Amino acid sequence: MENEQLTESQKKVLFWASFLSLMASGMAFTYRALSLGEWGSKFNLSGAELGGIVLGNYFWPIAITMIVFSLIVDFVGYKPSMIICWVLHAISVYMSFTAESIDQIKYAAICAGFAHGIVEAVINPVCAAIYNKDKTKWLNILHAAWPAGLMVCCVIMFFTSDLGYQTNALWTGIPILAYGVMFLISKFPVDERVAAKIPYKESLKDVGFLSASVAGFLLTHAVYGVITGQQMDIYVAAGIGLVIGAIFGFITKSVGSVMYFILCLLMVPLATTELGTDGWIQELMRSSMGKYAGLALALSAGIMMVLRFQAGIFTKLFTAPVILTISSFFSMTGLILLSQVSSAFMIILAFVIYAVGQTFYWPTVLGFTSEQFPKGGAMALNTVSAIGLLSVGIIGTPLIGAFQDHHAQKNVREISTEIYEAAKKEAAMFNFKYEALDGAKAAEMAEELGLEEEVSTAKAMSGKQALFTTALAFPLVMGICYFFIAVWYKSRGGYKPVELDTNTEF
Repeated sequence: MENEQLTESQKKVLFWASFLSLMASGMAFTYRALSLGEWGSKFNLSGAELGGIVLGNYFWPIAITMIVFSLIVDFVGYKPSMIICWVLHAISVYMSFTAESIDQIKYAAICAGFAHGIVEAVINPVCAAIYNKDKTKWLNILHAAWPAGLMVCCVIMFFTSDLGYQTNALWTGIPILAYGVMFLISKFPVDERVAAKIPYKESLKDVGFLSASVAGFLLTHAVYGVITGQQMDIYVAAGIGLVIGAIFGFITKSVGSVMYFILCLLMVPLATTELGTDGWIQELMRSSMGKYAGLALALSAGIMMVLRFQAGIFTKLFTAPVILTISSFFSMTGLILLSQVSSAFMIILAFVIYAVGQTFYWPTVLGFTSEQFPKGGAMALNTVSAIGLLSVGIIGTPLIGAFQDHHAQKNVREISTEIYEAAKKEAAMFNFKYEALDGAKAAEMAEELGLEEEVSTAKAMSGKQALFTTALAFPLVMGICYFFIAVWYKSRGGYKPVELDTNTEF
């Protein structure tokens, strides 16, 4: 239907249905992040295995689905896409509730990931279409749903932790039921690109060879892992990615926008800083805050939610690249504190700073992309997110987990070579092998030798060391890059959104 046919009331129903669908995805992710410890103990998994099997298998389906649905959503339609999404979300809840094996948990995560991918593929272009005069503001408000899901799920699971992961899976189904009903009665706009009558092939030019190569590399690596259960050689995956990029570039007759390519590359550290770190926060902070570790994550999510609802204030004061530069500084400061402090008060303070830093990352990049590359439509808007999400599953969470494994075995070895020799085992990432610890054996040996407290402290310290080693470098890189992007726009007369002529008032 045409955009002008949507009344303000219809826009609100559509917007809040979109909000609840993303909130449901946030709850699904948080449920998995907060269940890592329980699954690790029950199924005797290493840190890298937890990161890859549980969180990694949540992220790669999101990215694949986002890219696929970005290509076909104009033909499938927004409403049928969200019906498919609802079914996948429901299957994920059922599989998590009935799961008795790590394979069931894995496939539940995959279904949730596919559902999340459809959510992002639909709600981002829909929001940009109905609020096309203030995209960064409304995309930030829309993405307040993500921390809202984190916060609600954290609070619920704090009070229901004794019920176990199966019963707690049911809480994630509440917003799923709500958004399903709302989308059924909603009317949808056409995409901004379609309204401007920009040819489909023309809309792919901003992606072009450069960004398609990056997406192709990450997709190849992800799909190979799913099919074979093994990691593809990184150089082979990169080569296939270049071939995919070359084919895409030949079809579109475009190398791609360099600025768009830079935004895609920066999604790797951005996504890991926001989502990869979130996935480990509770486990990293458990030694200092005990059972309240999950509530610390709820606090940071609550701050993000409140600030995103107030995004209009910040978008009036700063441009998108300036907001991203400031956010990087806050993230870096927060992560430095998280890696150094130990008292509950200082950890909460660090969380506040960290939360302020990551608040505007994702939706501001989406706003940046939509404002500067509007002719790219759903494809340009969602590919940048897909690259970020793929990189979290393939690089981010396994990397943090591998560094945690490395530091854990090193720290335990310094306490007791006997425990180290009995509990060490081999793990791998990108086919590079390294030593990790069998947590169950280490705990058993520590109890026999009366070193439970020392080993527990050593394992907790390994989490902070991994956080400092990996996550700290990412906001530093982002801060430098976004600063120079802001300077570049300033040198060209300032940052100005690109508007398409749709001959339509929204």
